[in-house]
Amino acid sequence: MSHATPLEVYRRMQEAVLSEHGPTLLPAELLAADIVVETPFSPPGMRRHEGREAWLAFYASRPLPFRFEAFREITTLETADPEVLVVEYELTGTVTTTGLAGSAAFIAILRVRDGEILHWREYQDVMAITQALSLRPEDLGTAAA
Repeated sequence: MSHATPLEVYRRMQEAVLSEHGPTLLPAELLAADIVVETPFSPPGMRRHEGREAWLAFYASRPLPFRFEAFREITTLETADPEVLVVEYELTGTVTTTGLAGSAAFIAILRVRDGEILHWREYQDVMAITQALSLRPEDLGTAAA
């Protein structure tokens, strides 16, 4: 049986972010049951999530009143390791509560095995995100273990 490559999985992530469901619906089938998601620049307590269910619960609880309108791919690097993809991108859109436009830059390292994301480390421009949303970084979600 053929499994999606890291690049194919990343493309499905892009589609999900830009879908009508917005940024809070990432398809569970893209995530390994034992996924580890790390966002090192997030506030303490929200930097590491272990397991699909824990990540989906956190992701669904994030107050992101943002409609993404563009996913601008800056760099996509397939590595010597066939499971690893490094991507740099920018998301732009509108804050639905204020109507203001905003954007933020991201760099992600994805390890994909058997068509599922096993490890996802993402470096986010937290200040741009919180400024666009008029939030404090800790407002982006509840603290996770």
